[in-house]
Amino acid sequence: MTGYGLTECVDAAVRAYLAERPEATVVALDEGLGTGFWRLDNGRLRWLSVLPEEAAAVRRMLLPDTARRHTLAREPAGREWPGAVPGTARGVVVIAAGVLRRLPLPAGRALLAVCAARFPGGALVFDALPRRAAALVAGRPGLVPGHVCRPSARRRGLPVPRALRPRVYEVRFAAGPAAVPEGERPRRGGSGAGDGGRNPAARRTHCR
Repeated sequence: MTGYGLTECVDAAVRAYLAERPEATVVALDEGLGTGFWRLDNGRLRWLSVLPEEAAAVRRMLLPDTARRHTLAREPAGREWPGAVPGTARGVVVIAAGVLRRLPLPAGRALLAVCAARFPGGALVFDALPRRAAALVAGRPGLVPGHVCRPSARRRGLPVPRALRPRVYEVRFAAGPAAVPEGERPRRGGSGAGDGGRNPAARRTHCR
């Protein structure tokens, strides 16, 4: 579960994308009863919450769908939900707060590959420790590092050691032939050279 500092950083990255594409679809993976729609709504975006079946039923009951906000019953880490995202030409930004931290590394890389193939010109925002973030994108063509945010070093008044402090990363998906075909297996042994293998922390900013 992300803390308040992480939430602020995720929101900042999503707002930056919406400033460029105000009618984009925001896909919130495994957000439970999260209230991101109300924090980020610009009056034009579309919001899709992707949740496992039982959690989706609870969200629909307590937060019924509206014209611009919907809940989809799919596994957030699966390959099926990207095909159900509407209006991809208007832009798509995926919020994966907590999701890529829980997944095994190969599954996280596979999810990035599926999103890159399905949402050219889109973005994905996630939180991870720096080494984990670098491993997720290493050697992967079609991913361009974007906004990076380091949340506050304190939580509930207590300092958090640097080694245990996740950061919020944004990766953009190439809008051309560099996008990864959905069936491609993750490449191994990336050298870290070039856009696809660059450590996302190379373009770091700080939350204020």
